[in-house]
Amino acid sequence: MEQLNLTTESNVTETKSEGRLHRTLKTRHLSMIALGGAIGTGLFLASGSSISTAGAGGALVAFLAVGIMIYFMMTSLGEMATLIPSAGSFDTYATRFVDPALGFAIGWSYWATWALTLPTELTAASLVMKYWFPDSSSFLWCFLFLSLMLLLNVFSARGYGEGEYWFSIIKVATIILFLIAGLAMIVGILGGKAVGFENFNLGGTPFHGGFAAIFIVFLAAGFSFQGTELVGLASGEAENPEKTIPKSIKQTFWRILIFYVLAIFVIGILIPYNDPSLLNSSTDVAVSPFTLVFKRAGLAAAAAVMNTVILTAVLSAGNASIYASSRMLWALAKEGKAPRCFTKLSSKGVPLNAIFLVVIVGMLAFLSSFYGNGVVYSWLISATGLVGFYTWLGISISHYRFRKAYIAQGRDLNKLVYKAKWFPFGPIFSIVISIMIILGQSYSFATSGDSIPWGDFIAPYSSLPIFLVTWIGYKYMKKTKVVPLEECDFEFKD
Repeated sequence: MEQLNLTTESNVTETKSEGRLHRTLKTRHLSMIALGGAIGTGLFLASGSSISTAGAGGALVAFLAVGIMIYFMMTSLGEMATLIPSAGSFDTYATRFVDPALGFAIGWSYWATWALTLPTELTAASLVMKYWFPDSSSFLWCFLFLSLMLLLNVFSARGYGEGEYWFSIIKVATIILFLIAGLAMIVGILGGKAVGFENFNLGGTPFHGGFAAIFIVFLAAGFSFQGTELVGLASGEAENPEKTIPKSIKQTFWRILIFYVLAIFVIGILIPYNDPSLLNSSTDVAVSPFTLVFKRAGLAAAAAVMNTVILTAVLSAGNASIYASSRMLWALAKEGKAPRCFTKLSSKGVPLNAIFLVVIVGMLAFLSSFYGNGVVYSWLISATGLVGFYTWLGISISHYRFRKAYIAQGRDLNKLVYKAKWFPFGPIFSIVISIMIILGQSYSFATSGDSIPWGDFIAPYSSLPIFLVTWIGYKYMKKTKVVPLEECDFEFKD
């Protein structure tokens, strides 16, 4: 009975909410939102350290494994989002198909993650600008970039979509040029004679460090793909979501997998895993594997070009953080899980109050001017890193029960506009991999040496007890229960 009461309250809140989001995002926007969310510094910088750790073959195996998990997670999300294209997405699905308390915990954790991502990306952008202007003020750059992101988001969802579209175009164009240049060097068109597989198979095997090294890269690879789930939130503002969501999910997976796999393959052939430059590639644009390959291809300004691309990736992530956190807060407020003031929409269908709150949180970036860019950036990014995996875990669990409830209520699976393949293997596989990545973070610290950096170990896991307390606390206060399969709500009101 308690669950029925909660559902009724949610419907009342939805009826009384002020306006609705406008469906202005097209397929090209959704494709680039998901694609842009996954292509960033993880590929441009961290791919080098991954190859250094596990060799080219080991890095490929690790990224392929995570890429397969992303595929199943995204198809799970796609099946639910085409039937219920809600801006609340992960919160909504967990609330309806698992437990309102889980939805509450996922929603607020996801909001906090993206709200804190904004200042980390602003801080990173100010660091990037110091490449050209070493004596410039971090405060000034944070203010300018925050203003730009606010302008992209405050007028309409289309503004965010267009900004993300062009940011992503720059990143995709860079990867394509990199692949063309790299493949040309491999066959001998650029840079002299053709390159064989000597670097790839250096030491007699492409798997440097064995299984342990592959597992460490596997744990890190998940962070590179975070952001692909943004298409779920964007479904609430997508034109004709029954067509645009399945199309964007299919395109996104193959593009991401091809870009990552081919890029790592090219790097592994052209640069040996024991090249000292790869050890520092995750923090220094000048020795990024992309920079090194472009230099060898004859691009003299490779470092400056890649610095510009990294700036684009950082601004893209900041732009996404305002959109994602504001939409999640708006959805939470509609369900009565956040103050009602955040349901207020502008005439363009934009949740202004939710956006302004995120911008206020973004001003935390200004602390970098007083406490040092590196310290603030590192701490914030570590504290929020694992929450994305909680969301993926929640999506997979929600989809498993979504499908079970759909069948239990006698509904016809053939009437689903988009049906995820390989059920129940897909969501179960995603659940297992997500748990492995979350719990496995301690493994990389345990193998780092005799002296464990406890501060670095505690920071990522600080979000886990907060998530659990939020979940259990809401469950205790509202007396929620796991929703019976026969009572799961599949109705959607735009």
